[in-house]
Amino acid sequence: MTRFTMSIRAIGAVLLASLLPVAALAGEGAQRLERYLAGLDSLRADFVQYTFNAARTQMTESHGRFYLQRPGRFRWEYDDPVAQVIIADGKRVYVHDLELEQVTHQSQERALRGTPALLLASGAPITEHFAVTELPSTDGRDWVALRPLDADAEVERIELGFGSDGLESLIMEDGFGQNTRLDFSAATRNLALEPDLFEIDRSAVDDFLSFD
Repeated sequence: MTRFTMSIRAIGAVLLASLLPVAALAGEGAQRLERYLAGLDSLRADFVQYTFNAARTQMTESHGRFYLQRPGRFRWEYDDPVAQVIIADGKRVYVHDLELEQVTHQSQERALRGTPALLLASGAPITEHFAVTELPSTDGRDWVALRPLDADAEVERIELGFGSDGLESLIMEDGFGQNTRLDFSAATRNLALEPDLFEIDRSAVDDFLSFD
């Protein structure tokens, strides 16, 4: 599975956690999710992303920053191991490899196909698409699990961990048994984000490739 696919799935999970409306849920973890979503318009956070194969062997560790602007715009900056920026402007998703000076892009709908982010379009409560389960509190966090009700969903399970700073951890398992974990820090809600964060500069790259 490619880095691009794993990154897009992780982004889809974060978007889902950040934007889908929720119905009234019981349990402390579920209530933390509901409170976190209330009034969220924009978000900026640092992250560390770990990916594991089905044998639970760590494959990669990445660091960077994440920006979110409702509706449907995000910027995902990777500093290492490969310098890369992924931008969604509401219509298309652009993957910019800074070392190769190359951008690949496709429609946002196509790029996010098979990820939880596609559910954003429905605007329906999260409980219409996911079974929500309260998990034991560990590591000083309240945890809640989301399992897709759609049997064909590529993502098998998402776990969200809420601490004193809001959403602090996200763990996602896909249908291949691979896991992605994101740990967030320095999160800031509802800050003013510059519009050009969600724009791609075509003049800054040699190759601009469409996959539509």
